[in-house]
Amino acid sequence: MKVKKASLMYLPLQLLLASVARLPFGALYRLADLIYVLVYYIARYRRKTVLKNLKESFPEKNEAEITNICREFYRNFADYIVETIKLGHVTNRQIMKRMEIVGIETVDRLFSEGRSIIMMFSHCFNWEWATSITLWSRFKPSEKTVYAQVYRHLDNDWFNNYFLKLRSRFGSVSFDKRMVLRNLVQLRRQGIKSITGFMSDQKPSHGDTAMHVVNFLNHPTAMITGTEILARKLDMAVLYWDVEKPARGHYRLTVRLLAEHPGKLPEFSITDQYASLLENTIRRTPSIWLWTHKRWKNPVKAATLSQTAHTQQQ
Repeated sequence: MKVKKASLMYLPLQLLLASVARLPFGALYRLADLIYVLVYYIARYRRKTVLKNLKESFPEKNEAEITNICREFYRNFADYIVETIKLGHVTNRQIMKRMEIVGIETVDRLFSEGRSIIMMFSHCFNWEWATSITLWSRFKPSEKTVYAQVYRHLDNDWFNNYFLKLRSRFGSVSFDKRMVLRNLVQLRRQGIKSITGFMSDQKPSHGDTAMHVVNFLNHPTAMITGTEILARKLDMAVLYWDVEKPARGHYRLTVRLLAEHPGKLPEFSITDQYASLLENTIRRTPSIWLWTHKRWKNPVKAATLSQTAHTQQQ
């Protein structure tokens, strides 16, 4: 009864989102222009956080440059909102025209060798469209090939289910982060090859001792190491998705190989590569990264960075 009542409560929102998803792209981006004005000028959503992050990350840039990046970020953020909703009613042809994946041959080669893959990606726009990789590879989702992404369960069940549905649009599945190791081990035992996307730019959970500190965007930054540890444990090849936004509503993802056999590389070297490549991606186009999150809310002491580097050298 409670489930039915909750569904009825969200029915107006569901109808609104479905209507927006059916808009043609031209109308969709006019709506995004309105969202930009509302979010940037009226609601001023997390503007202090964004400006603080930008100023600390790019001390070499002047006030005008920081302001321009900030405004462009909010424009991209507004595009991200409508583009994500559009996943509810977009054709394969439309998404392939707007989301280009370069280097898919690397994925296909690894699959042809029977390997499973971890894809390290980030909060660079528009990460929600990355699930369209299934349309580019010659290995389609099947009983022998699984495309997945790791997710954190949202507190609101309705929104959680809504996003899970959007992310399954092109045949991929979602693994709860609390169950991902079990999911991947099970696939391995069944002889099923997989590619699983890990959002690896988030800060480690509070109290997480399995972290590695790097110098990232002018900050000593604690990085999640669970992705690398998992890759080593299961001998999964590791790739990085380098994101570009050449034009509004168009993205290019370039597949870059980090490790074919992670266990043969020094500890944390994959995490270091990821942090370096991600910083290059962001510096190339700063406005495509999600600056609203408080990535450095609890600063890591610079001494920790020195200690980590010293430990690696030993």
